[in-house]
Amino acid sequence: MGSDVEKLKEFSKVIKNIKEEIAKVIIGQDDIIEHLLISLFARGHCLLIGVPGLAKTLLIRTLAQVLDLKFSRIQFTPDLMPGDITGTEIIEEDTSTGQKKFKFVKGPIFANIILADEINRTPPKTQSALLEAMQEHSVTAAGTLYKLSEPFFVLATQNPIEQEGTYPLPEAQLDRFMFNLWLDYPSFDEEVQIVKSTTSENLPVINKLISDKEIIEFQDLIRRVPVADNVVNFAVNLVRASRPTNGATKFIKEFLSYGAGPRASQYLILGAKSRAALQGRFTPDIDDVKNVALPVLRHRIVTNFKAEAENISHNEIIEQLISENS
Repeated sequence: MGSDVEKLKEFSKVIKNIKEEIAKVIIGQDDIIEHLLISLFARGHCLLIGVPGLAKTLLIRTLAQVLDLKFSRIQFTPDLMPGDITGTEIIEEDTSTGQKKFKFVKGPIFANIILADEINRTPPKTQSALLEAMQEHSVTAAGTLYKLSEPFFVLATQNPIEQEGTYPLPEAQLDRFMFNLWLDYPSFDEEVQIVKSTTSENLPVINKLISDKEIIEFQDLIRRVPVADNVVNFAVNLVRASRPTNGATKFIKEFLSYGAGPRASQYLILGAKSRAALQGRFTPDIDDVKNVALPVLRHRIVTNFKAEAENISHNEIIEQLISENS
């Protein structure tokens, strides 16, 4: 246990340095960066929702640079095929013997950090190729299993504005994402700083701070972080309270069709463990669970027609849930 305590102290120092490096390029978005790191070290995946031009790609690319990981960006389009993500078999001729054989050419999924840009622009068949790789950390092609290199972290983006010609992710597939993060517009001062820094020729130098082996070690460390029973009970009660069953509150019954499943409870605890470790604490508390409740539950609850008619947002419902169960 003593060595784990030392490792946690080292981990929080590394996180502080990572945030400082990212801040050289990305102005603001502190909460988003914090949640991305929580998700990465908890071995989760993220769904990022934000209007175009909020530096989603730049943020992910910078994160990959700082962590010294292989980065791959896949632009999802209506004509993208599963093989364009996972890879394809090609016929190759051996020049010495003249024999032809199949060779598997790996697709862009074979990287550590994947940015799946506008995932809702592609049909379900192609979406499922990515989601299967996310779940299994492997790709099967022509009966052969190819393991993906660890760490493996998928960030999918969705544009909330243009919904014509899109294929929304079904609830079961949304459930595979640990967090659903909403990017907001920068403040006035932040936007002034962004304009100044991006319209000059001074490019910041990004230092690589951590290797893939160290990331895996820290991910294992987070799994070993102990959690008190009252924190686990709070997380499970919060998730169970989101289900509009007989024991649910009037508010939940009134505005929700479906609540969150058990995976939400797991992610609340993993997220709380990861957040505590990021801050150098040895065990998470209820506040850590509350902090990750919005991104964990936002895409796992299904509002009904009444909620839409009265313009009640997912965030309001989750905030009400937290206040009712605190």
